[in-house]
Amino acid sequence: MRFHLPSYLLGVATGVTGAAVVDRLRPLAVELATGCYRVADALMLRTARAREDLSDLLAEARARARGTIARGHLHSVPKGT
Repeated sequence: MRFHLPSYLLGVATGVTGAAVVDRLRPLAVELATGCYRVADALMLRTARAREDLSDLLAEARARARGTIARGHLHSVPKGT
């Protein structure tokens, strides 16, 4: 195997440049990650609200299907029980 000096120097330059740039790019990476977390939290909140709305809708539909009135009493229950 032959040593190729230009490839070696290119590798060294890439390593040095990467080490120097990492400190400058850290704040950008933190901001990007913060934005991703905000989007994820907003999506989770919307999903939770949609689930709750769907649950409320289904509960109301079930109550209507079973003949309950606004006060929560069943029409079919006799008064003596």
